[in-house]
Amino acid sequence: MTASLGLAAGASTTALLNRPQYHVTRRQPRSRVAIVTAESYSCNLESILYSGLELFQLDIHGKTVLLKPNLVDYIPGNHINTHPLLVSAAVECFRRLGAKNVLVGEGPGHQRDTELVLLESGFTDELRQLKVPFVDLNRDELVMTPLLATYTGMKRLWLPRTVLKADFVVSMPKVKTHHWSGVTISMKNMFGAVPGAKYGWPKNILHWKGIQESILDVCATVPVHFVIADAIVAMEGNGPLNGHPRSLNRIVLADDPVAADASCARLMGLDPTRITHIRIGAQFLGNVSTERIDQLADAVCVPANPFDVVPEFQHLWVTSSAQRDS
Repeated sequence: MTASLGLAAGASTTALLNRPQYHVTRRQPRSRVAIVTAESYSCNLESILYSGLELFQLDIHGKTVLLKPNLVDYIPGNHINTHPLLVSAAVECFRRLGAKNVLVGEGPGHQRDTELVLLESGFTDELRQLKVPFVDLNRDELVMTPLLATYTGMKRLWLPRTVLKADFVVSMPKVKTHHWSGVTISMKNMFGAVPGAKYGWPKNILHWKGIQESILDVCATVPVHFVIADAIVAMEGNGPLNGHPRSLNRIVLADDPVAADASCARLMGLDPTRITHIRIGAQFLGNVSTERIDQLADAVCVPANPFDVVPEFQHLWVTSSAQRDS
């Protein structure tokens, strides 16, 4: 009887998620993704990244660009954060493209001491050398903002003014598996835009309201204009903190967070249509189908051995050619 009740509850939750609960549509007719090769975090990252960005012909002249890396915590020897050299390369690239201002902002989810995370992860020196401002989104000035999707049942969030005022928000995730959401890529990365000082660590209220649901609500309300995903060294296994590194030697760029995350999932050997927030996000936030995604550089190459995941998410593994083409 208990098992039956559990199955019924799971089916009910799925049905609720599948029911449209959004008040905005950001999906474009077509999306663009560029997968570029980068063998390491070397000094030529800027040229590699700039060549990839040129494919999109971005118009950011006179705009304020906010780069939102993934800085969760610091664990020595573990690749859990977006690499500071990739963020530095992005700063220089957007300056070259004519941005009026380039900022870096993040609200770490686990470590309350943001300055400590910056220092230990190598960001402090990089940002100082570039003279680029950093904004702690956990403690920025807040603005009450109506949610443009209501999958969590919440109607509003207090969000950082810096995020809301930026003209061009760039999600810069570290590509990782995640023990509660399957993967954490550009969409899940936007949890860092929700202030821990208001909603707890690791953004507890979002977890209580449902991670998949919260991802959808946040990404509907805070548009991701562009994605630069760090898949040079990704993470598999028990992510986002306790997995192990896996080299993909790729940077994934996209003008659509759903298309970016779908492409990254495929690079990981995972079926994006089985990942709840990607599948539901494809209704209104972006494109998941390869038929709607223009590949501007390298093709998606599904690995022979998919990324290791916790047992609860082994159903995400691509198991047939039909799924690979989905």
